[in-house]
Amino acid sequence: MKAVVLKKAMAVEKNPLEYINVPSPEPGPGEILIRVHACGICRTDLHTVEGEIQPTRMPIIPGHQVIGTVASCGPEAKRYREGDRVGMAWLFRTCGNCPFCLAGKENLCERAQFTGFDADGGYAEYTKIHEDFAYPIPKVFTDLEAAPLLCAGIIGYRALRLSEVKKGQRLGLYGFGAAAHIAVQVAVHRGCEVYVFTRGGAHQALALRLGASWTGSVNDPPPRKLHSAIIFAPAGEIVPVALSHLDKGGTLALGGIYMTPIPALDYTRHLYDERTIRSVTASTRKDGIELLQTAAEIPIRTEIQLFPLNEANRALQLLKAGKINGAGVLEIT
Repeated sequence: MKAVVLKKAMAVEKNPLEYINVPSPEPGPGEILIRVHACGICRTDLHTVEGEIQPTRMPIIPGHQVIGTVASCGPEAKRYREGDRVGMAWLFRTCGNCPFCLAGKENLCERAQFTGFDADGGYAEYTKIHEDFAYPIPKVFTDLEAAPLLCAGIIGYRALRLSEVKKGQRLGLYGFGAAAHIAVQVAVHRGCEVYVFTRGGAHQALALRLGASWTGSVNDPPPRKLHSAIIFAPAGEIVPVALSHLDKGGTLALGGIYMTPIPALDYTRHLYDERTIRSVTASTRKDGIELLQTAAEIPIRTEIQLFPLNEANRALQLLKAGKINGAGVLEIT
């Protein structure tokens, strides 16, 4: 099969991803083989390719926003049939037995594995996963529309929950990429007033079109103090700025897997008055199920830019440069 493979981490401008032939995977007990139709690109893929986070093995096939159909089922796999449409997300497998799994916090599993990081992902014609970690995809979405929901959507949804924003409250979003352009639609649907901080007129225009009440750059003070905020940009210098925009008792959620160093915080200015700062770590299957249900009810409309599989390097280069409005998606034909 054709696949995009990372053999050595380096700057994406050096085209580290190789488009080559590799053996097709074989599904094991309880696993399904997926014929990939689309795979969203994610900033986590960029962090992996450039070595800011280190995959557990090389070579690796990146990609964890996978939409496809079941090509075959391994022994003991009974949940899906051949031809069923399914999705794969970042969470590839958990142990099911550690204290975190038993407490409903499988995103913190001590032996968790992640798609495109510990196991080969969706930058390929075929991939595989245990059937318990695959998602049925609502019919309201095409394959290309659904792909960004499998990480950008799920992480944005979990970040919204951890930000503790309520109906009628003001929410700030810092950075307006794939996750934020989905999160804003969920927040507006829930009756929140959303303020988007992003550079670039195209991103600001998209935010307003999707329901944001106000847009500005990161250093622009919002018209009113915020009850909650989420930082999606991997820039630690935004943290003190976002905290200064929070009202008393507000919560700031950090929605990325990687962030540059956070500057020193001033206790009185940034944290006093019971402001809270918290990270968002991966997601649970429950997050994925709830996001897909919510997305279908609204329905969410993803803004996508398409690339063929053999242009994965170019897609990530554009993502790094902030030149993708919405979400980038690899179309596998």
